[in-house]
Amino acid sequence: MAGAEYILPLRWNEDSGLADLSDYLRRLADWIPVTVVDGSAPDFFERHRVAFPAAVRHLRPDPDGYPDQSPDHRGPGGGLHNGKVAGVMTGVRASGAEFLVIADDDVRYTREALAAVVHHLGSAHLVRPQNYFDPRPWHARWDTARTLLNRAWSTDYPGTLGVRRSALQATGGYDGVLFENLELIRTIRAAGGSERILPGLFVARRPPTTRHFLRQRIRQAYDDFAQPPRLTAELALLPATIGATFFPARTRRTALLALAAAAVTCAEVGRRRHNGTAVFPASAAWFAPLWALERAVCVWLAAAFRLAGGIPYAGSRIRTAAHSEAELRQRHARKLRRAPGNQEATMKAVQE
Repeated sequence: MAGAEYILPLRWNEDSGLADLSDYLRRLADWIPVTVVDGSAPDFFERHRVAFPAAVRHLRPDPDGYPDQSPDHRGPGGGLHNGKVAGVMTGVRASGAEFLVIADDDVRYTREALAAVVHHLGSAHLVRPQNYFDPRPWHARWDTARTLLNRAWSTDYPGTLGVRRSALQATGGYDGVLFENLELIRTIRAAGGSERILPGLFVARRPPTTRHFLRQRIRQAYDDFAQPPRLTAELALLPATIGATFFPARTRRTALLALAAAAVTCAEVGRRRHNGTAVFPASAAWFAPLWALERAVCVWLAAAFRLAGGIPYAGSRIRTAAHSEAELRQRHARKLRRAPGNQEATMKAVQE
């Protein structure tokens, strides 16, 4: 895939998935140049260097973090707090390709899906495919309910994006907030870039361990501080559920069953949209009431963390889930249109 490169930011403190990742990178490197930016501890970094195929470029993150950003963008919730974003930007600066596929370590592309993302980057600054879990233990189906509800009401946010390098260079990068993929999407759009959303382009990802899944519950709820309308709706879930318990017994059962049925119905709508039945099991929709109950509780716990100064993340606290589109437009408005050499770089990549 000429003119394209795959960037994988990595920061591990245990290596149980190393064999699976190494096998994937071996296949991937036959299709596209691959750069892994590895912020793991030195002993892990060395094990990764030995295990990864020789064709993979294996780098340390840039110790300067965000040399392209001004200091006021590097405070609490800013670039220096999210190692993943620093890893991505290190890979972007090291790359010579215009079309970049950025992916978490649990993402598993097929050659066809990868080619499709690169193809669509020929007509958009940013491409957003759809993730699904493979395999699907119980907690993956539980979390899939969230994906289905997202698909029913709007769109989902995957762990992988395609982006033009010139677009990221024009903006100077994006801040290392908690919901970093949303921040990247909003940054490109704020600068005048175009986005291609592909809810029918499915890319597998490995599910987390059960322990990691449980640790993610409040952190994922905290992401909704970047989406005020959604946050407001979710904050209303718990009071509504508690209020229903004061109804007479028969009315209470009816009300709670109606809420559960509405959640399942919405999830099933999301499952059926854009050929989702090809990858999302029917059982995942039945987890929607449980996911909604989880979020009803966790979003209030996330609010408590917000009041306490932010959510714990990688040894620090991040207060900002993602910056608003209005704020990012003030920073980046029209940067893509006035970025020198942007069109020339894009045309060269397309021609190659």
